[in-house]
Amino acid sequence: MQFMSKTDKIADKILRVLAREARISNLDLAQRVGLSPSACLRRVQDLERRGVIAGYRAVIDPAKTGIGFVAYVTVGLNLHTKSAQEGFERAMRAAPQCRECHNITGNVEYLLRVEVADLAAYKHFHTETLGTLPQVLAITSYVVMGSPKDERG
Repeated sequence: MQFMSKTDKIADKILRVLAREARISNLDLAQRVGLSPSACLRRVQDLERRGVIAGYRAVIDPAKTGIGFVAYVTVGLNLHTKSAQEGFERAMRAAPQCRECHNITGNVEYLLRVEVADLAAYKHFHTETLGTLPQVLAITSYVVMGSPKDERG
């Protein structure tokens, strides 16, 4: 993972380590990136203050929380207006099944990551949530069969 922001090589090393191991101790982080603990702490605090590090989060095993079905879903809207987009985005923010919602370029307006317990739960979301929104024109589902690489934090 390479970070293309206004950072130097040491900051890039810090970011790479923290992206994989956010709970690493400052002492271990300092050793890994070749800094003294105090210099490393100052660097991390500066990255946080500048907003380069926006936060830390836990990586949760979906299967252990009852999530057994993941799909990426493209959604095309029937109206290309600000109010149609705002209405759709509001509905996705309110839908706990929708874990990610991205406004994209191309033939459709949105790409969603939907996580639910099983196929029946996905069908319910597809029919009762997406299917009832007046802005929605087209829905295409791509079921995730496996994730050999997933670096989301």
